[in-house]
Amino acid sequence: MQNDQPESTISAFAGLELLSSAVVLVDDQLVVRYLNPGAENLFAVSSRKIVGYALHRLLGDPAGLGSALNNVLRDNWSYTGHNLTVVRPGLEPLHLDCTVTPVECAEARLLLEFRPMDAHLKVAREEQLAHQQQANRELIRNLAHEIKNPLGGIRGSAQLLERELDDPQLREYTQVIIAEADRLQELMNRLLTSHRMMQPTQLNLHDVLERVRRLTLAEFPAIEVRRDYDTSLPYITGDREQLIQAILNIVRNAAQALRGVGEIVLRTRAARQITLSKRRFKLALQLQIIDNGPGIPDKIRDKIFYPLVSGRENGSGLGLSLAQSFIEQHQGAIDVDSRPGRTCFTVYLPIAREGDS
Repeated sequence: MQNDQPESTISAFAGLELLSSAVVLVDDQLVVRYLNPGAENLFAVSSRKIVGYALHRLLGDPAGLGSALNNVLRDNWSYTGHNLTVVRPGLEPLHLDCTVTPVECAEARLLLEFRPMDAHLKVAREEQLAHQQQANRELIRNLAHEIKNPLGGIRGSAQLLERELDDPQLREYTQVIIAEADRLQELMNRLLTSHRMMQPTQLNLHDVLERVRRLTLAEFPAIEVRRDYDTSLPYITGDREQLIQAILNIVRNAAQALRGVGEIVLRTRAARQITLSKRRFKLALQLQIIDNGPGIPDKIRDKIFYPLVSGRENGSGLGLSLAQSFIEQHQGAIDVDSRPGRTCFTVYLPIAREGDS
């Protein structure tokens, strides 16, 4: 990204580039002089569109902030504000905590640090959910192993019994046993699939998305699958087949929720200074899969990634669980936001680790 900030400011506050929190520097006229990548990501804006302009262009006029900043400038003391609401045209409001600190710098007088109010709660919730889902997957995996062993014996015994039966009607019963044993065997194989070894390569995620798009259109021809790609995104390291399967599971889940008619949007963007699986990344790829369907039922919204949980009558409840498992193996994360008329699955995949060249 092109950066129009003064070199002296950038060099003096180079360490701010590494912070996960959003940092903004303003002068004594409350004109923005610097934004770190965390602020660009939080406010969804580039530095070149904000630096040199008044702070209210970035924040609007949150109640009490203007007078607080004037007090900090006058008295040279720090200030902390809670539950500031930043309203941005066309975007969701931000609810933030803000700490203002006086600084001694030729270009700036105040350092403003912003943190989303729900950030800590979200991290704690994600950690708890990850532990619970890991325990669920281990339980399901062990159960699958235990079920697979007798299934072979049941199927083999049914085949031997079928050979001894002369009555075609009785053979129908053994065929039912064999068919159901095969179905359960396939189910167990799917439960165990997520534990296979990855085969990572350098790949362009848009190639993966195009494969998913073609498969989806072949299965659901009445659904429009619209592209909204940032083609400047770099390659990522990943297992091509696992990523195809993970994304296809999410897209297919959306298509099934649409009942074959509607729109799905595949959107890619860059996310900067993001923490995934407790590791810090300078840059990550953000993939959003958005549909205009009825939304996820409230009763299963918090359990949508659990194995064997499904909102469809005939669903196996494995697609999203496997998708999450594959994404986590790539050190990524997956989240969902849903309401009637709009469901958005957001997938984050790392591009560069902190400190990488």
